Amino acid sequence: MGQLTLPHLHLLLNHFPTVGVVVGLGLLLLALIRRSDDLIRASLELFFAIGLLTLPAYLSGVAAEAAIEGRAGVATAAIEAHHDAALLGFVVMLFTAAAAWLALWQGQRRARPARGSVWAVLLLACATLALMANAADLGGEIRHPEILTASDAAATADSGALGAEWLRSSSIKAFANDLPWAWPAAETLHFIGLGLLFSVVLVGNLRILGMMKSVPFTALHRLLPWGILGLALNVITGMMFFIGASSQYTENGAFYWKIALMLIAGGSFLYMTVSESIWALRPGEDAAPMDKAIAASALGLWVAVMYCGSMLPFLGNAF
Repeated sequence: MGQLTLPHLHLLLNHFPTVGVVVGLGLLLLALIRRSDDLIRASLELFFAIGLLTLPAYLSGVAAEAAIEGRAGVATAAIEAHHDAALLGFVVMLFTAAAAWLALWQGQRRARPARGSVWAVLLLACATLALMANAADLGGEIRHPEILTASDAAATADSGALGAEWLRSSSIKAFANDLPWAWPAAETLHFIGLGLLFSVVLVGNLRILGMMKSVPFTALHRLLPWGILGLALNVITGMMFFIGASSQYTENGAFYWKIALMLIAGGSFLYMTVSESIWALRPGEDAAPMDKAIAASALGLWVAVMYCGSMLPFLGNAF
């Protein structure tokens, strides 16, 4: 058996966004038909998890693009169209995951998910499914140009981003590299987002570990949207960095450690959002040993994410 490469990893991961959205959408529709709050929460948690998994699916796709570009039998126009379609689907999937998280956060505070937020997730999920299906279809044409008709082949290069010129990878790359202020501004926003995210994670998990016992966790739960805002800033600016200088990241082992650790840490953030045992912590009460173990792990994971990000120029020789 040959060594597992990033193109292999992409072939494995690229099914999660499409199939996952289908499963999540079906579960959400079933929950709405049955009027089951538990099923609604399960579907929302699934959408958040799919949003996390879409990140490595997209990143490994860029690495796969670099590996096969220029090979015989590979349609370059199809690669570009697939990349732009995948980028658009990825962005809308992130909106879906964020809306799902917001519905979960509201549901924890109101004892049931807010109907308006749930319907917003449903609409976004439908849009995500359409975009992911388009990206998957274009991806199949990369190694199989023979399935295209002459008119299809002529239109492929323009079909990827569905008219969203500003959201094409080439436009983002030009923005990041050609404007002298773009990269420093994004770095500033990246660190602001990191500060927001880690501050909320630190305070919330320290309470779970037994500090600030006079504060009920419900009070700290109000801060979680600031943490998700910080995570969103990090993802947006991080994607600009990645698209602007892809080779600096796709060939950097420390970057993949950062992404893997961030996925697990994102799961711990979701746990802090929806855990009933943590939510029930009153002033003076101690968290359960399992909750404390998860909180300690979460802090360690986020510190490791920051370490890997800071060490990219040194461990992976980037830039």
